Amino acid sequence: MTPAQDDVIAAWRDLAGSGHGDVEALLVSRHAEAHRRYHTAEHVVWVLRHVDMILATEPAPGDHTVDAPAIRAGALFHDIVYDPRSTTNEADSAVIAVHALRGIGWNSGRIELLRNTIAATATHRAESFEAQVLVDADLAVLGGDPGSYASYIAGVRFEYGFVDDAAWRAGRATVLRSFLDRDRIFVTATMSTTRGEQARANMTIELAALTAGIHERC
Repeated sequence: MTPAQDDVIAAWRDLAGSGHGDVEALLVSRHAEAHRRYHTAEHVVWVLRHVDMILATEPAPGDHTVDAPAIRAGALFHDIVYDPRSTTNEADSAVIAVHALRGIGWNSGRIELLRNTIAATATHRAESFEAQVLVDADLAVLGGDPGSYASYIAGVRFEYGFVDDAAWRAGRATVLRSFLDRDRIFVTATMSTTRGEQARANMTIELAALTAGIHERC
């Protein structure tokens, strides 16, 4: 077991207690699949850390009572299904998450919040506060230092190794433009303040390299 895998299990036990070894094994094995390079247990751990950071600094709207366990469950399960060829990863991940959380007695309202929170990571647009926190935590790497951002790009490019360079450049450029066209890359004030400017710089530099045709395959 790696330290990140240990942390994932610990986070699950914080939600569910002990005695759910089947879910623990699934979380570990899925995030260790051979085709993954970025979407691993390490990514889950960093999402959890950013969830905690946002919740510690971001005021909830109005009198909203934040369901922090639902956000953390979303972080644990949002990429449990990850096939770069699929368009239903988030929906399929939500199915597994719902089954696991029903198994520990979560009620239907909380389950639906969890499902919607995971679904928001597909479009990176969120309505509920819980989904906003998870989406921003999931995208935190966009505003990382240049070295971390470069490692992220290399990891995702590895995962899309079945795509040729021309198709990769075109597809990746479309994704980057979709973010850069937004007024704000992050929804929460916490992430906008701490990572918004760097995220825009990182993506602008990457887009320039892609459109110039000099982005190297990793």
